[in-house]
Amino acid sequence: MKCPTKPGNEEQSTVSNPIKKETYMTRTMIWSVTASLLLLSLGCGSKQPAEVAQEKPAAEGATWKPAGNEGTLSGKVNFKGTAPKLRTIAMDADSVCAAKHSKPVNPETVVTNPNGTLRNVFVYVQSGLEGKTFAVPQEPAVLDQVGCLYNPHVLGMQANQELKVVTSDNTTHNIHPLPKVNREWNVSQPPGADPIMRSFARPEVSIPVKCNQHPWMRAYVHVVSHPFFAVTGDDGSFSIKGLPPGDYKIEAVHEQYGATTQQVTLAPNGSASAEFTFNSEQAYRKPSLEMMPALALHCCGD
Repeated sequence: MKCPTKPGNEEQSTVSNPIKKETYMTRTMIWSVTASLLLLSLGCGSKQPAEVAQEKPAAEGATWKPAGNEGTLSGKVNFKGTAPKLRTIAMDADSVCAAKHSKPVNPETVVTNPNGTLRNVFVYVQSGLEGKTFAVPQEPAVLDQVGCLYNPHVLGMQANQELKVVTSDNTTHNIHPLPKVNREWNVSQPPGADPIMRSFARPEVSIPVKCNQHPWMRAYVHVVSHPFFAVTGDDGSFSIKGLPPGDYKIEAVHEQYGATTQQVTLAPNGSASAEFTFNSEQAYRKPSLEMMPALALHCCGD
């Protein structure tokens, strides 16, 4: 006598029913094929990273290396007109600062030289190096504080290069850069403190640096993507060596008068010159890399 199928016993029911038996076998086959395909894809996937690494092309904009045909760009920055008369800095609020100076100290906003040139002008390659990537210097750019003044007053450096801020004063300073496209920071540095190490991730010309403790202290840091820049000194001249041959737009930037540009062509193993002139009556002209704050996108602590 055949026993009736017990309710809920699905395995016995599917085996005893021909139609359900066929469905059961079909599903079993589908699951088996699916599992095989899954294992196969996992096996292939484990080899994929190695294959991608082998087929990956060279990175675009590989680090530039000298080819042996580089040249030199040199020149000077002239000044026309009468330099503004600036009020002497009053350092009485900090006796340590005042004691460092035996003579009156003037701001370095506009410093002219006896030969009719202008000091503290940042000169750099503004365009013509596109497509090239340059190694970041291992040595930091150094900004010192001497006699409650920043030294140097104008400093050039590369993006992601370390900025090393030191103090030679026996008083507390507060280093406060005011960038527009890089991250702002504000750090106190008491006498004898360790150097402050920071960097700027993006090119930016220029970044004012103030001291919250001493309002007369001011410096300018110019950040570019390459090593081809210079700052004019006590004779108004500049020299940029090791520049690859090509056509360039050179920009000269001054904190009071802004920027002016000039086109130059440098032949292989050659030399080129550029001469700029700032006028005491001219209005401020924004540098090419002075970007608007709305373009700043900060990420990941940079």
